[in-house]
Amino acid sequence: MAKPAYVAVDWGTSSFRLWLISEDGEVLGERRSGEGMTTAAQTGFANVLQSHLTALSAPEGIPVIVCGMAGARQGWVEAGYIDTPTSLSAILTGAVSVPGQSRDVRILPGLAQRSKEAPDVIRGEETQLLGAIPTDSSGEQIVCMPGTHSKWVRVVDGMVTGFSTFMTGELFDVITKHSILAHAVAGAQDMPADDQAFEAALLAAFKQPALATNLLFGARAGQLLHGLTAAGAQARISGTLVGAEIAGALSAAGKDAAITLVASGRLQTLYETAFQSLSLSYQTIDADAAVRRGLSAAAKAIWPDHERKSA
Repeated sequence: MAKPAYVAVDWGTSSFRLWLISEDGEVLGERRSGEGMTTAAQTGFANVLQSHLTALSAPEGIPVIVCGMAGARQGWVEAGYIDTPTSLSAILTGAVSVPGQSRDVRILPGLAQRSKEAPDVIRGEETQLLGAIPTDSSGEQIVCMPGTHSKWVRVVDGMVTGFSTFMTGELFDVITKHSILAHAVAGAQDMPADDQAFEAALLAAFKQPALATNLLFGARAGQLLHGLTAAGAQARISGTLVGAEIAGALSAAGKDAAITLVASGRLQTLYETAFQSLSLSYQTIDADAAVRRGLSAAAKAIWPDHERKSA
């Protein structure tokens, strides 16, 4: 029987994921729930964590490494930010201890871009970044981590030189539920996806991102004038937003930069389709695997000896 060494936790705003990890990196147990920061702030972070540790029969005193919104100002303990530019390895050593616990609990910091012209922050995705890009990597890497707020990070020779957040997922939700275009997509969920409409909108927005808001209205006009279906309108909105995001993210990238997509499920399929349509070269890394690798790297840096001695 493999011996538990530490617990890895990805604690988001509305989600909670925990893995019990062995000495050789094997996942011995896993827990998922909707007890994100918003819920845990009400019920108690320590209580939520303990309930999941008990469910997995985790050993008493086993150390816990946490990333995500548990380290936000409104979270369990504020873990702060590491300013960019910074080395990837700096994330490993910037973890903050949670006081008053019976076990060693550490929360990883986020990243901050303090430029007045382009202020930006990352919390949670920095751990996926750790798992996706080796700390001793060479050359320029562009890492895409899509989501409600998509993150694009530029890494050069193991240094995080900058990043950008795109509110693509949230804008899609707002536009399709709370704008005039909500009428255009009504019933789209009952129709087959319109891949052609997605690709056409993607290409148009990628070529002319400055026209994004004009292209979005085409979802409404297309229905009135050309019989565009609800599924087509939904695809057009999605394609426009994703195309504008990719154009913006790559505007400052070097021509030889390699794209690494860190995603899974529906978002992985969506962005792979987009990259293929735009003839962009990329590699994909599973998001869950990336965050576990990042948390593992942090655990090994924090407890190089102790993690091998857990009961």
